[in-house]
Formats: sequence, structure tokens, C-alpha cells
Amino acid sequence: MSASLSREDVLRIAELARLELTAAEVELFTRQLAGILDYVAQIQSLDTTGVQPTSHVVNRPTDRADLPIEPLSRAEALANSPDAAMEAGLFKVPRVMA
Repeated sequence: MSASLSREDVLRIAELARLELTAAEVELFTRQLAGILDYVAQIQSLDTTGVQPTSHVVNRPTDRADLPIEPLSRAEALANSPDAAMEAGLFKVPRVMA
């Protein structure tokens, strides 16, 4: 277990998050969080000289440009509805409140 994270640290974090933890949960979370911090320390120790900073790991050249297009007309939108009130120009939906 990491010396950088104590049981008291986990109890303080739980208090700030307003969590009630059992003794078993405190022990489990102390081990798990210490493992996460140890892994972060390993990553921080890597030499990243010459590595470009990344804001997003996915390069998606297939994304289309955000261009304005004509929206559906009211009649076209209502034509796709199974039970539209065409004369009122409204969609009919099931009642959700009694």
C-alpha cells in the first residue's frame, strides 16, 4: 500500500463527500486509491520529452462540417408521427401525469 495515502485520508475524503463507509469499505478504498496513486506516480515518472501535448486522443477526419441546413417543415415532421393532430399542427403523445 502507498505511504502517500492513509486510512485517515480516506475517512476525510468520505466526510467531504458526505459518505458513510463501513470499516471494510474504508480498508478496501484505502487499498484501491493507494493503487491508483501508485499507478499515477509510475505514469508521471515517464520521460515525455518530445511528445506533443494532446487535447483529444481521437483524430476523426470523418467528422462533417457543421453547416446550417433547412429544418423539416411542420407537415414533414408530423408526417413521421404515428398519431399526429394534423389540423392543430401538433404531435399527440401519451399522457404522463394523471
